[in-house]
Amino acid sequence: MIAAIAAALGYQSLASSSSTAGSTTDVPGVANLDPDLLGALREAATDAADDGVKLVVDSGWRSPAYQARLLRQAVSKYGSEEEAARWVAAPKTSAHVSGNAVDIGPSAAAAWLSKRGAEYGLCQIYGNEPWHYALRPEAVDHGCPPMYADPSQDPRLQ
Repeated sequence: MIAAIAAALGYQSLASSSSTAGSTTDVPGVANLDPDLLGALREAATDAADDGVKLVVDSGWRSPAYQARLLRQAVSKYGSEEEAARWVAAPKTSAHVSGNAVDIGPSAAAAWLSKRGAEYGLCQIYGNEPWHYALRPEAVDHGCPPMYADPSQDPRLQ
């Protein structure tokens, strides 16, 4: 099942042909996502494919250690923790670590999802990150909520 979902989302299986198909070690970034988010992504990926768009999860679930490394790299790149916080959340607050967010690519897929994501409850959360999506089930009926300018403006990450 995991391998089929991964394929629908554009992932290539990381397992060799001799491994157990569908194990959670095939694609841990997808396998550790919130089940409702994964279901919404699967539906969106299927419909995007029908429109000729390949939806790829560039980054899904992340371990706390990996998220911490990304944050350290961002501090190095941007010169301060304050500026880095505009791009990378701390492990304790990251929606990637909790399995509640994904980064979508390529740009055509992110553009498709920005137009159609609310139909699946998938919303772009930050204005500066057109690739970052999270599940907002209420969006199906009410549309996506307003975006935060960047993660440093998101009160859930404070």
